[in-house]
Amino acid sequence: MRLQNKIALITGGTSGIGRATAELFAAEGARVAITGRRAELGEAAARQMGGLFAPADHRRLDDCERAVRETMAAFGRIDILFNNAGVVLSGTAESTSEKDWAETMAVNVTAVWRMSRLVIPIMRAQGGGVIVNNASDWGIVGARNALAYCASKGAVVQMTKAMALDHARENIRVNAVCPGDTFVERWTREGYFRESGGADEAVARMSEELPLGRVAEVGEIAKAVLFLSSADSSFVTGAALVVDGGNTAQ
Repeated sequence: MRLQNKIALITGGTSGIGRATAELFAAEGARVAITGRRAELGEAAARQMGGLFAPADHRRLDDCERAVRETMAAFGRIDILFNNAGVVLSGTAESTSEKDWAETMAVNVTAVWRMSRLVIPIMRAQGGGVIVNNASDWGIVGARNALAYCASKGAVVQMTKAMALDHARENIRVNAVCPGDTFVERWTREGYFRESGGADEAVARMSEELPLGRVAEVGEIAKAVLFLSSADSSFVTGAALVVDGGNTAQ
């Protein structure tokens, strides 16, 4: 019960890493609010965890504001913010469209800043809190055909460090988790890896390239987020915790 009596707000919590983290937080004693664009999934997850679902498209400022407002109305405080919502769009400098660049930055960078800006005053008033930002190992090292994504996640790593310094004396810790290749539900959707020969072939290829010989499960990333969110990491702020099966060590 490492998060007993804590209130956590998790963006993009309807599936994948966000859903796994929400379930782990609830098991550790937290009351959880999740956001997302898929209402049916979000409402079912919230019922299962005894929490709150706040529909939100984090490209929109009013949705970000409403998610924070509804969490405060339901629980009265926010102890943990996990900025998890994100998009992955492929492309090089030449092939990335204006639309894809704008959407990547809106969700992966601007929404992280907006949610943090909205929650920091709440945390300050209540005497502290924890923010964890979902970055990526590709925010530490580069990758082919992922220009906008790499740029956005690199920005998240640096934003994490800057926020950690700005708010350390207010008892607000800010860290980033940097997952490597992680098996998520969207990989199984028809056509997601169409150009790579299908999900099975793509996962096998990614696994072969990693030192540990496999991709991560979402629960393994959730455990890293739990560490950064709990008192177990009480002297950790401004860190980018890489959970990538050894990818960045190569």
